[in-house]
Amino acid sequence: MIFIQLILAHLLGDFILQPNSWVADKENRKLKSPYLYIHVLIHIILSLIFLWDLKLWWVAILVGISHFIIDASKLTFQNNQNKKRWFFIDQILHVAVIGGVSLYFNEFNFEFFKDQNFLKIVMGALFLTTPASIFIKILLSSWTPVTEEEGNMQTESLSSAGKYIGILERLLVFTFIVVNHWEGVGFMVAAKSVFRFSDLAQAKQRKLTEYVLIGTLLSFGIAVLTGILIK
Repeated sequence: MIFIQLILAHLLGDFILQPNSWVADKENRKLKSPYLYIHVLIHIILSLIFLWDLKLWWVAILVGISHFIIDASKLTFQNNQNKKRWFFIDQILHVAVIGGVSLYFNEFNFEFFKDQNFLKIVMGALFLTTPASIFIKILLSSWTPVTEEEGNMQTESLSSAGKYIGILERLLVFTFIVVNHWEGVGFMVAAKSVFRFSDLAQAKQRKLTEYVLIGTLLSFGIAVLTGILIK
């Protein structure tokens, strides 16, 4: 498939064959950096190599030109505040161009959207993200883990870290169940217990321990139940 061939070329060109020194030079000198043009040339050459068909030379040129336009736009508008956002925009646009080429060659038919099993798995995975977080938050709303005075003594944590940890653990549990590897669920429970043990031991607060335990069991329980229902 052209899509796979071009994605392989993209991964090699954008990550493996692009040193950090090139990235830093491009960010400092922007369109004046020679590494920008070398980088684009590498993408064209890699695309030709992976396609292995001289009749598709125009595809390699298209990939190279689009890569230059996308990278140049990123370098022009990117700053320290939006750097992370532009990284993902940059990658999404590159993949979109490759996807467009694949569509031109009729490599995608989107028949999987009619597959009921696929749609059920997507539905389950979506439920285990923000909707499940809201359910758990409401269920735990009648309890507070620590008082305000005790809370000031707690060490600071990353912003919204707990929410994303919960989403990731539920998705992993759901994946293990869908692929029939229940032992992975046990591994997840054990891993989280190990990481949480030291924090809870240092806190020495029974209320906090019970709150975390209830939240963890609810999170895993919802993920397991969703996996069983989807199966």
